[in-house]
Amino acid sequence: MDIILQPWAWYVGGPLIAISLLLYFYFGQNFGASTNFETLCTMAGADKFSDYFKKDWKDRDFALLFVVGLIIGGFISAYFLTPNQTIDLNPKTVTELSELGFSNIGDQYFPDEIFGDAAVFSLKGFLILLISGVFVGFGTRYAGGCTSGHAITGLSSLQLPSLLAVIGFFIGGIIATWFVIPLLF
Repeated sequence: MDIILQPWAWYVGGPLIAISLLLYFYFGQNFGASTNFETLCTMAGADKFSDYFKKDWKDRDFALLFVVGLIIGGFISAYFLTPNQTIDLNPKTVTELSELGFSNIGDQYFPDEIFGDAAVFSLKGFLILLISGVFVGFGTRYAGGCTSGHAITGLSSLQLPSLLAVIGFFIGGIIATWFVIPLLF
């Protein structure tokens, strides 16, 4: 169990990703998660309301297995493979987070001020989730894929649109981290 619970070195994780990508390329598939949302919408009957969803979802059955694996893997990881949640943070980071109003800094991975029930089920939390979901959904369709699809599949196959999308993802993350999140919290 200690081997599984410890962070894996790049020379283990990198080849595993490469092997996965080779298998995806060999079978003519793309790696990514956002297309699964449109597949689920198609399965639920969204094709009756929009031509965008008029697709054969059976062509994407492998991707649905990927999503099921993500859910099962996340559950196993959260409930059986999570080590001690104490995080060794830089004292400057602890001070800055305290000034922003966070408590229990370093005692858990996800702060209650953002991810706790009181925050999520408040009007502010609901609006943040709703607006963020719309932005993420629009962004992934506008960019033609999600961060995993562009950063892993697109960059490994040397696609210029994926490089531009990944640069945009990083710029958006920096803007959110330095300007948007401090305004919201």
